[in-house]
Amino acid sequence: MSIAITGTGSYIPSQTIKNSDFSDHQFLNLDGTTFNHENTVIIEKFKAITGIEERKYADKKYTASNLAYFAAEKAIEDAQIDKETLDYIIVAHNFGDIAYGQKQGDTLPSLATRVKHQLEINNPKCVAYDLLFGCPGWLEGMIQANAFIKSGIANKCLVIGAETLSRVVDDYDRDSMIYSDGAGAAIIERKENSGEILAHESATFAIDEANYLFFGTTYNKEINDSANYIKMYGRKIYEFAVTHVPKAMAECLDKSNISIDEVKKVFIHQANEKMDEAILKRFYKIYGKQMPEDIMPMSISKLGNSSVATIPTLFDMVKNGKLENHGITKGDVVIFASVGAGMNVNAMVYRI
Repeated sequence: MSIAITGTGSYIPSQTIKNSDFSDHQFLNLDGTTFNHENTVIIEKFKAITGIEERKYADKKYTASNLAYFAAEKAIEDAQIDKETLDYIIVAHNFGDIAYGQKQGDTLPSLATRVKHQLEINNPKCVAYDLLFGCPGWLEGMIQANAFIKSGIANKCLVIGAETLSRVVDDYDRDSMIYSDGAGAAIIERKENSGEILAHESATFAIDEANYLFFGTTYNKEINDSANYIKMYGRKIYEFAVTHVPKAMAECLDKSNISIDEVKKVFIHQANEKMDEAILKRFYKIYGKQMPEDIMPMSISKLGNSSVATIPTLFDMVKNGKLENHGITKGDVVIFASVGAGMNVNAMVYRI
C-alpha cells in the first residue's frame, strides 16, 4: 500500500485575455510617474521575460470557491470514489472569494466549507479547512494530506488550489499582466498498485524576504482609491527563487534516493518562464548535468500565473494528454516544486 494521487481535475476559465488587450492601459512606475516607453514596447518586453501571451479570467458570476468546486468534481470522478468517504478537504488560496467588481476577500465561511457545501457532502467528519501558503499552497496541502494519511488519521483527502488573481490587480501596474484565474484539484489516498510520494521538502524564509510579495495601494496617486492590490518586488523574487528552489529540489530528491537521471518531468510553479528555466538549469547543475529539453512542461504562455492553481492544473493537463509533446506513464518519477509569498519554497518527489 502506498499514498498516491488517484484522481485529478482542473477548471480553466473560458475568458481569454490577450497581451494586446493591455494596449490601452496606463502603466505607471512605483512613484506614479509614466514609463518612457510606449505600451507596445512594455508588452513586448513582458512577453520576452515571462513567456505569457494570454491568460484566463473567471466568468463574472464565479468566485474562487466555485472554480475550486468545478475542479473538485472532476477529481472525485476521476478517482472513482464516494465523496462521502473523504476525510479532509483542503483548499489553498490567497485572497478568498472576491465577487466581480469588489476588492475585499470573503473567507467567512472558509472556501473549503463552501466547496464541501457545493459538493453536498453530508458526512460531518469530512473536515474542511483553508490553507494560506502563497503560490506553493496546493503543494503544501498535498504534503499535509500525505502526513494525515501516513499517521492513520485519514484515508482520503481532496486538495485544491484555486484563485481569482485578476480581481486583486492594480490596472496601473504592469505586473497586472502576469496574473490569472483557475483551479486544480487532486484526490490523495492510500491504495495498492498506485503511485507513491517518495519525499518532500518545505521551507519559509521570513527575515529579509517576508515582504517580497505584499498588499499595496495603486500606483496612480491622482485617484481616490484606498483598496489594496497584489504587489511584488520582481527582481528580488527572481534572485530568491533561482537561489533557494534548486536547493530545495535537490534536498528533496536526495531524500528520495532517486537518481536525477530517473526524473521524467518537473512540474514547477508557472510564475515566469525565464525564472523557471533558470531554476531548472541550476537544479541540474548541482548534479553536474544539463537540463533536458523536454523535462519542464509549461502552460504559462496560455494560462498565465494562477498562483496555487498552476501546478495542479498543469499536472492534470499533462496526465490527460492535453499539453502537446508532454506525457507521463505509470512508474515515471516526477518532481513538483513551487515558490511564493512568505517567502515559501517546497518540493515533492512522486512516482506515478
